[in-house]
Amino acid sequence: MAKTSTTTQGLRAAIERSGYYPALVAEAVEAAVGGEPIRSYLVHQETTFDQNEVRRHVTVLVLTDNRFIVSHTDEQAADSTSPTPYATTSTESVKLGRISSVVVSRVVANPEQYTPGTLPREVVLTIGWGAVSRIDLEPAACGDPNCEADHGYTGNSTADDLSLRVSEAGDGPETVRQALAFAQAISEATADLSR
Repeated sequence: MAKTSTTTQGLRAAIERSGYYPALVAEAVEAAVGGEPIRSYLVHQETTFDQNEVRRHVTVLVLTDNRFIVSHTDEQAADSTSPTPYATTSTESVKLGRISSVVVSRVVANPEQYTPGTLPREVVLTIGWGAVSRIDLEPAACGDPNCEADHGYTGNSTADDLSLRVSEAGDGPETVRQALAFAQAISEATADLSR
Protein backbone atom coordinates (compact mmCIF):
# COMPACT_ATOMS: atom_id res chain seq x y z
CA MET A 1 0.00 0.00 0.00
CA ALA A 2 1.26 3.45 -0.81
CA LYS A 3 2.26 5.00 2.50
CA THR A 4 1.48 8.57 1.36
CA SER A 5 -2.21 8.01 0.64
CA THR A 6 -4.63 9.60 3.11
CA THR A 7 -7.08 6.73 2.55
CA THR A 8 -4.31 4.19 3.18
CA GLN A 9 -3.34 5.97 6.40
CA GLY A 10 -7.00 6.02 7.45
CA LEU A 11 -7.29 2.28 6.82
CA ARG A 12 -4.15 1.58 8.85
CA ALA A 13 -5.46 3.78 11.70
CA ALA A 14 -8.85 1.99 11.63
CA ILE A 15 -7.11 -1.40 11.83
CA GLU A 16 -5.04 -0.18 14.77
CA ARG A 17 -8.14 1.27 16.51
CA SER A 18 -9.85 -2.10 16.26
CA GLY A 19 -7.13 -3.35 18.61
CA TYR A 20 -7.33 -6.80 17.12
CA TYR A 21 -3.84 -8.01 16.22
CA PRO A 22 -3.25 -4.85 14.15
CA ALA A 23 0.19 -5.85 12.85
CA LEU A 24 -1.09 -9.21 11.61
CA VAL A 25 -4.27 -7.79 10.06
CA ALA A 26 -2.50 -4.83 8.43
CA GLU A 27 0.19 -7.05 6.90
CA ALA A 28 -2.40 -9.39 5.36
CA VAL A 29 -4.45 -6.49 3.96
CA GLU A 30 -1.39 -4.65 2.65
CA ALA A 31 -0.18 -7.79 0.86
CA ALA A 32 -3.57 -8.27 -0.78
CA VAL A 33 -3.92 -4.62 -1.85
CA GLY A 34 -0.37 -4.38 -3.19
CA GLY A 35 0.35 -1.02 -4.80
CA GLU A 36 -3.23 -0.20 -5.81
CA PRO A 37 -4.77 3.01 -4.50
CA ILE A 38 -7.61 2.49 -2.04
CA ARG A 39 -10.99 4.03 -2.90
CA SER A 40 -12.85 3.02 0.25
CA TYR A 41 -12.58 0.68 3.22
CA LEU A 42 -14.46 -0.68 6.21
CA VAL A 43 -13.01 -2.30 9.33
CA HIS A 44 -15.43 -4.24 11.54
CA GLN A 45 -14.42 -5.97 14.76
CA GLU A 46 -16.95 -8.40 16.24
CA THR A 47 -16.93 -10.17 19.59
CA THR A 48 -18.98 -13.33 20.09
CA PHE A 49 -19.55 -15.60 23.04
CA ASP A 50 -19.11 -19.33 22.48
CA GLN A 51 -20.06 -21.28 25.63
CA ASN A 52 -17.33 -20.30 28.11
CA GLU A 53 -15.12 -18.52 25.59
CA VAL A 54 -15.02 -15.03 24.15
CA ARG A 55 -14.03 -15.02 20.49
CA ARG A 56 -13.05 -12.05 18.39
CA HIS A 57 -13.23 -11.65 14.65
CA VAL A 58 -12.26 -8.75 12.41
CA THR A 59 -13.37 -8.19 8.83
CA VAL A 60 -11.62 -5.64 6.62
CA LEU A 61 -13.21 -4.66 3.31
CA VAL A 62 -11.16 -2.70 0.78
CA LEU A 63 -12.23 -1.26 -2.56
CA THR A 64 -9.62 -0.43 -5.18
CA ASP A 65 -10.16 0.70 -8.76
CA ASN A 66 -10.19 -2.92 -9.96
CA ARG A 67 -10.85 -5.19 -6.98
CA PHE A 68 -12.88 -5.82 -3.86
CA ILE A 69 -10.71 -7.31 -1.13
CA VAL A 70 -12.11 -9.14 1.90
CA SER A 71 -9.92 -10.04 4.87
CA HIS A 72 -11.07 -12.11 7.84
CA THR A 73 -9.04 -12.75 10.98
CA ASP A 74 -10.19 -15.10 13.74
CA GLU A 75 -8.54 -16.11 16.97
CA GLN A 76 -8.63 -19.62 18.33
CA ALA A 77 -7.86 -21.00 21.77
CA ALA A 78 -5.22 -23.66 22.25
CA ASP A 79 -6.51 -27.05 21.12
CA SER A 80 -5.33 -30.49 20.07
CA THR A 81 -3.68 -29.05 16.94
CA SER A 82 -1.86 -26.22 18.72
CA PRO A 83 -0.66 -25.98 22.31
CA THR A 84 -0.89 -22.17 22.17
CA PRO A 85 -3.65 -19.79 21.06
CA TYR A 86 -3.45 -18.85 17.38
CA ALA A 87 -5.06 -16.63 14.78
CA THR A 88 -6.10 -17.38 11.22
CA THR A 89 -6.09 -14.64 8.59
CA SER A 90 -7.46 -15.03 5.08
CA THR A 91 -7.87 -12.59 2.23
CA GLU A 92 -9.94 -12.88 -0.91
CA SER A 93 -9.55 -10.66 -3.94
CA VAL A 94 -12.55 -10.30 -6.24
CA LYS A 95 -12.52 -8.49 -9.58
CA LEU A 96 -15.19 -5.78 -9.52
CA GLY A 97 -16.77 -7.21 -12.66
CA ARG A 98 -17.60 -10.42 -10.75
CA ILE A 99 -19.75 -8.66 -8.16
CA SER A 100 -23.34 -9.47 -8.99
CA SER A 101 -25.18 -7.80 -6.13
CA VAL A 102 -24.77 -5.20 -3.41
CA VAL A 103 -27.61 -5.13 -0.90
CA VAL A 104 -27.85 -2.47 1.80
CA SER A 105 -30.51 -2.95 4.47
CA ARG A 106 -31.12 -0.06 6.85
CA VAL A 107 -32.97 -0.25 10.15
CA VAL A 108 -34.38 3.06 11.38
CA ALA A 109 -36.23 3.83 14.59
CA ASN A 110 -39.54 5.70 14.45
CA PRO A 111 -39.84 5.65 10.65
CA GLU A 112 -42.81 8.03 10.73
CA GLN A 113 -40.44 10.70 12.09
CA TYR A 114 -37.53 9.88 9.79
CA THR A 115 -35.59 12.84 8.46
CA PRO A 116 -33.38 12.34 5.39
CA GLY A 117 -29.75 12.11 6.39
CA THR A 118 -30.49 10.58 9.81
CA LEU A 119 -28.16 7.73 10.62
CA PRO A 120 -29.84 4.29 10.64
CA ARG A 121 -29.82 2.29 13.85
CA GLU A 122 -28.14 -0.56 11.99
CA VAL A 123 -26.93 -1.45 8.52
CA VAL A 124 -26.56 -4.88 6.94
CA LEU A 125 -24.32 -4.97 3.88
CA THR A 126 -24.55 -8.08 1.69
CA ILE A 127 -22.26 -8.48 -1.31
CA GLY A 128 -22.50 -11.38 -3.75
CA TRP A 129 -20.02 -12.50 -6.40
CA GLY A 130 -21.05 -16.09 -6.94
CA ALA A 131 -18.61 -17.93 -4.70
CA VAL A 132 -21.28 -18.89 -2.13
CA SER A 133 -24.99 -19.33 -2.77
CA ARG A 134 -27.77 -20.27 -0.41
CA ILE A 135 -30.72 -22.30 -1.64
CA ASP A 136 -34.01 -22.19 0.25
CA LEU A 137 -36.45 -24.91 -0.85
CA GLU A 138 -40.01 -25.68 0.13
CA PRO A 139 -42.62 -28.09 -1.19
CA ALA A 140 -44.52 -26.67 -4.15
CA ALA A 141 -48.31 -26.65 -4.07
CA CYS A 142 -51.17 -25.87 -6.38
CA GLY A 143 -54.30 -23.83 -5.72
CA ASP A 144 -56.50 -26.87 -5.07
CA PRO A 145 -56.77 -27.46 -1.28
CA ASN A 146 -57.81 -31.10 -1.90
CA CYS A 147 -54.90 -31.93 -4.23
CA GLU A 148 -52.62 -34.66 -2.94
CA ALA A 149 -50.23 -34.73 -5.91
CA ASP A 150 -46.50 -34.21 -5.51
CA HIS A 151 -45.71 -30.88 -7.17
CA GLY A 152 -41.98 -31.03 -6.48
CA TYR A 153 -40.19 -28.15 -4.86
CA THR A 154 -39.89 -24.43 -5.33
CA GLY A 155 -37.28 -22.13 -3.91
CA ASN A 156 -34.81 -19.33 -4.21
CA SER A 157 -31.09 -19.20 -4.77
CA THR A 158 -29.43 -16.23 -3.12
CA ALA A 159 -25.87 -14.99 -3.54
CA ASP A 160 -24.58 -14.77 -0.01
CA ASP A 161 -20.83 -14.40 -0.18
CA LEU A 162 -20.53 -11.70 2.47
CA SER A 163 -23.02 -10.33 4.94
CA LEU A 164 -21.86 -7.78 7.48
CA ARG A 165 -24.03 -6.15 10.17
CA VAL A 166 -23.04 -2.98 12.00
CA SER A 167 -25.12 -1.14 14.57
CA GLU A 168 -24.94 2.22 16.25
CA ALA A 169 -25.37 0.63 19.69
CA GLY A 170 -22.73 -2.07 19.21
CA ASP A 171 -20.21 -0.49 16.86
CA GLY A 172 -20.79 3.24 17.22
CA PRO A 173 -22.12 5.84 14.79
CA GLU A 174 -18.80 6.26 12.97
CA THR A 175 -18.73 2.58 11.96
CA VAL A 176 -22.32 2.86 10.68
CA ARG A 177 -21.31 5.94 8.63
CA GLN A 178 -18.28 4.10 7.28
CA ALA A 179 -20.43 1.09 6.34
CA LEU A 180 -22.82 3.35 4.40
CA ALA A 181 -19.92 5.13 2.70
CA PHE A 182 -18.34 1.81 1.72
CA ALA A 183 -21.69 0.48 0.45
CA GLN A 184 -22.15 3.56 -1.71
CA ALA A 185 -18.59 3.36 -3.05
CA ILE A 186 -18.86 -0.31 -4.04
CA SER A 187 -22.33 0.22 -5.53
CA GLU A 188 -20.99 3.10 -7.65
CA ALA A 189 -17.91 1.11 -8.66
CA THR A 190 -19.98 -1.84 -9.87
CA ALA A 191 -22.46 0.48 -11.62
CA ASP A 192 -19.57 2.12 -13.50
CA LEU A 193 -18.65 -1.27 -14.95
CA SER A 194 -22.10 -1.79 -16.42
CA ARG A 195 -22.05 1.45 -18.42
